[in-house]
Amino acid sequence: MAKYTKEDILRILDENDVKFIRLQFSDIFGALKNVAITKSQAQKALNNQCMFDGSSIEGFVRIEESDMYLRPDLDTFCILPWHSRHGKIARLICDVYKTDGTPFEGDPRYILRRTLQEAAEMGYTFNVGPECEFFLFNTDECGHPTTVTHDTAGYFDMGPSDVGESCRREICLTLEEMGFEIEASHHECAIAQHEIDFKYGEALEAADNLHTFKMVVKSAADAHGLCATFMPKPLFGQAGSGMHTNMSLFKDGKNAFYDPESPLGLSRIALNFIAGILHHVKGVSAITNPLVNSYKRLVPGYEAPCYIAWTASNRSALVRVPASRGMGTRVELRSPDPSCNPYLVFAILLAAGLEGIREDRMPPAAVSANIYEMSEADRAEQGIENLPATLNEAIHYMKADPFVRQALGEHVYEKYVEAKTQEWKEYSTRVSQWELERYLNKF
Repeated sequence: MAKYTKEDILRILDENDVKFIRLQFSDIFGALKNVAITKSQAQKALNNQCMFDGSSIEGFVRIEESDMYLRPDLDTFCILPWHSRHGKIARLICDVYKTDGTPFEGDPRYILRRTLQEAAEMGYTFNVGPECEFFLFNTDECGHPTTVTHDTAGYFDMGPSDVGESCRREICLTLEEMGFEIEASHHECAIAQHEIDFKYGEALEAADNLHTFKMVVKSAADAHGLCATFMPKPLFGQAGSGMHTNMSLFKDGKNAFYDPESPLGLSRIALNFIAGILHHVKGVSAITNPLVNSYKRLVPGYEAPCYIAWTASNRSALVRVPASRGMGTRVELRSPDPSCNPYLVFAILLAAGLEGIREDRMPPAAVSANIYEMSEADRAEQGIENLPATLNEAIHYMKADPFVRQALGEHVYEKYVEAKTQEWKEYSTRVSQWELERYLNKF
């Protein structure tokens, strides 16, 4: 049932003296974009008549086919709980449509909607709970971000060593004011690193919430004179930021992953789903871990997954089944990082899991041992392979797996591969500070 009608939104705008409305959408790389309108244009926006230039958005369309329309999802309406000097601001998350009235195939939100429809045709709803980590750093005298911090805290520490505690508290209260259910917040293991967990939701809502979460985190950090970053690995010698992604399928109101009669409490559907993800995980790594920097997190020694295996007992495997059973039974993929586009990640993981169900794939035996402590020979003996080690390697696996093209669609697939290939090329030809320090005076 819809939360809001057009009439509800127009009334709320008047009652709260809202002056501006942000019409938000995502590019294919997960950057949040917006077209800001005054309240006088609200009726036009709610009638799906707001147009923008799609050729200006990376990964969208060419200039000769640039006109696109924003169609607000009325259920995403909210008033942002902070003030500008010009009055209150509301926001609506939008779907992107072409001039002929059809959904734009390059809209990440559409790709997730399309995949959710495939799940619905099989009788499933898809719930996702992302666990998003981030860093809070000082800014310089000009307000520009740095990697400097006075924070000295570690896992679950409190002030005064946790200097980001007050900012984290404000983020939680702001999110609750916006309707989030905050389950926990704490300092993470690296200096200046934090995590805030909010309740899982249906996948489209969860992806929308993740974008909102990032917006709130960055806004609160700025208000505290800090810089918030979701860059996966900003500090050498410290753990990076992950976005562990918890997933479950429901059918007829019951958790389809739960089977109380099986040894692990997991249904065959759950095992099929795990198998589908493991089968395609190399091919989707450029989506779940989209940056050159992403692969500097996925290395041994920092609790990040490096090896392709699953487990029901420890955190060293790529896929973990947390201990909760019954309605809480879920599968956790530990490789994604918060620089990803959540719409594409949730879509492609769901598509992989559904393929596993349709083809009745079964995963290899679960691994109970600590994979980090295994030798390379032991891992090889058990058939445990490595995740891609670089973005370039991930692009190679993406191009080698036809499933990825099918799941993303031709437009996003081509644009994504093109952009990431260029990103790798720029990185690989750039002279780094490490090279200068190591070689300049030596040779």
